[in-house]
Amino acid sequence: MAEGVSVALCTRNGARFLAEQVQSICKQSTPPREIVVSDDGSSDDSVEVVRRTIRESVAAGAIDLKVFENARPLGVTRNFEQAVTACSQGLIALCDQDDRWHPERLERMTACFDARPELLLLHTDARLVDADLAPLGQTLFHALEVQPFELDAIHGGRAFDVLLRRNLVTGATTVFRRELLVAALPFPKEWLHDEWLGAIAAATGRMDVLEQPLIDYRQHGSNQVGAARPTLAIKIRKAMDSRGSKHVDRAARAQALLDRLLALGDRVTGDCVELQRANVAHQRFRAELPSSRVARVLPVIAEAMHGRYERFGRGRQAVLQDLLEKG
Repeated sequence: MAEGVSVALCTRNGARFLAEQVQSICKQSTPPREIVVSDDGSSDDSVEVVRRTIRESVAAGAIDLKVFENARPLGVTRNFEQAVTACSQGLIALCDQDDRWHPERLERMTACFDARPELLLLHTDARLVDADLAPLGQTLFHALEVQPFELDAIHGGRAFDVLLRRNLVTGATTVFRRELLVAALPFPKEWLHDEWLGAIAAATGRMDVLEQPLIDYRQHGSNQVGAARPTLAIKIRKAMDSRGSKHVDRAARAQALLDRLLALGDRVTGDCVELQRANVAHQRFRAELPSSRVARVLPVIAEAMHGRYERFGRGRQAVLQDLLEKG
């Protein structure tokens, strides 16, 4: 028997787009049983738009609705944590306020969970659209420059290896089993909720990806997290930018994940703990590089020759960044 789906919908001043999004949820070929709205201090009528749209879209009681209204904003990660914690169904679909789901999204994704009891988390590609839902001519995976070897590794059960290099899990495209929360809660402050759920799913079980776009992912200038394929000029500018605190922040993220994996003990599969130890060491190496570009050359080359930039980052792109960034 198919598991029910809860939708964790987080809102903040999203009234402009919410009616279309909620309609697309209610009109799924396999509708959810529950929508949990966590509103993060909206000054518009976001919550009322959700309530009204559900009333107009489905029969009374067809979809349960829970609403949380935060007097003080929690921020993106804490708001999603509140929403998913309140979800009651076996599967939880993360939901942004400004997208539009394709009609078969939940049917396609729940079928994968029904067929694969070991699957903890599933994410998909998305079609990028503008504020008026006009296609932008590319998908999320194209913007992220997702490579075939990364997809093959995820399909082959090596998702943790991929996520050691970079995150590919976008919350708006994600459905996961509620049981994942036993290991994932609480979400650490160093991580975004979707990245964290992906990492914990990959470390404790199986996650996978559908390569088809199953939502329209709006890009409208006000996204809290958006997607755009970087040009060569942008890549060069980023490589020569100031080091700032980003490497220290990455090291803190890596340590937070290692701490959780150690706390989870034998629930962690394979060699994930040892891989994460090595990742922590690499991120600390990058964070502690000297400010002088000249003084970085030899240690960066040595680290690259050991293969750690390729294993725990974007390879040559990360090497060039560490060589060229301002101290």
